[in-house]
Amino acid sequence: MNFKYQIFFFFLLLCLPLMAQHYVIDSVKQEYSFINWNANKIKLAEYSPAFKKLYQKLNRIANGEEEKVHVFHIGGSHIQADIYSNRLRSYLQHMSKTAKGQRGFIFPYRMAETNNPSNYQVNFDGEWQGYRCSIRKDSVAWGMSGVTAKFRDSLANFAVQANHNNYTDNTYNFDKIRVFYDAWTDDYEVLLKDTSLIKRRSINHAANFIEFELHRSVETLELQVCKVKDTGDAEFLMMGLELMNDGKGIEYTTIGVNGASFSYYNRSAYFDEQLQLYTPDLFIVSVGTNDAYHPDFEPEAFRKNYEEFIQRVLKVNPECAILLTVPNDSYYKRKFPNPRTRISRGIIYELARKYNMAVWDFYEIMGGFNSSKAWYANKLMPKDRIHFTHKGYHIKADLLLQALANSWEKELKLAPDSILKQIVNE
Repeated sequence: MNFKYQIFFFFLLLCLPLMAQHYVIDSVKQEYSFINWNANKIKLAEYSPAFKKLYQKLNRIANGEEEKVHVFHIGGSHIQADIYSNRLRSYLQHMSKTAKGQRGFIFPYRMAETNNPSNYQVNFDGEWQGYRCSIRKDSVAWGMSGVTAKFRDSLANFAVQANHNNYTDNTYNFDKIRVFYDAWTDDYEVLLKDTSLIKRRSINHAANFIEFELHRSVETLELQVCKVKDTGDAEFLMMGLELMNDGKGIEYTTIGVNGASFSYYNRSAYFDEQLQLYTPDLFIVSVGTNDAYHPDFEPEAFRKNYEEFIQRVLKVNPECAILLTVPNDSYYKRKFPNPRTRISRGIIYELARKYNMAVWDFYEIMGGFNSSKAWYANKLMPKDRIHFTHKGYHIKADLLLQALANSWEKELKLAPDSILKQIVNE
């Protein structure tokens, strides 16, 4: 995503208030007749044993039992902004008293000179330079986040705030933090400013992180990056943070890079090592908009990259439920409806059937080819007709929630809308 789109997201994030969530689908069905409401389904899930296992675990959480479910959601700018994904996170974590898990993995995007989600904040000093795997001229070591912030001076301070503008006052606390960085060198040291908080400290050189276990639970934490070797090429590479506790419930991790495609995520040298720290129960793949954006789109390369990514996820957890989301209809250079999304859509269905995965076809739900024209006319998309407005992202989140809940109810033979009512009204 170029600079003007970063500005768009900056102002969009400023508009996100601290407020209770409102489920909007029922109230807008009559208003937006161009949306294909009947297409809003999780397709092919009934053929996947992994989804049956996932729904059983979610159902135990909905019933107030202690269970742990880890959701990963990967994509491009839609996911980096963490607007509709955070709405889903909030919904799922409020369906019972046992539903809220830890905040988990985040990235301090402002350190990398790009837009940060509004629901957490990392304040910092010092001069940092950002690198994204989606920018061809950028060359640096990337981890799971696909974004790295480089620091080369002597000392930098940063403060992690787990809760910022959010949909809820049910805040996140953590008693353990991981800082992912280039742990293969000892040019820099990561320190806690309040050393009395440290219960245990360890470094994992395989996955490149330092972990601090704390004596008590906190909502904010101040850290330092300090140069310990004055060599000419010394640098510190920030690859991400993880805010942890021993609580169960639903953990919803987003991995998003503006402009990202499968080929760009393949540039992340430490993606696999860091993903192997987790056992995802549900992996939502929302990559594809940027792959099919340009006229030089190569379907077979897209298929190859997509399949390789699926295999990386299954290597970490062969029993993971994988949901492939079809990219939204969009415009090329704001002028031309993009016909290539239809081609990528066919490939997504083929891979879903091959690997017993499910599909959420947002392209069809939007209304199909050139439907973004109607979404833009109704102020659900901005002029680029690639991204969405605040209300557009709300509708997108609520559609996915409804589709997921209906699929869950159908699989476990529950009363229609019973799960949805519980999630929304909890």
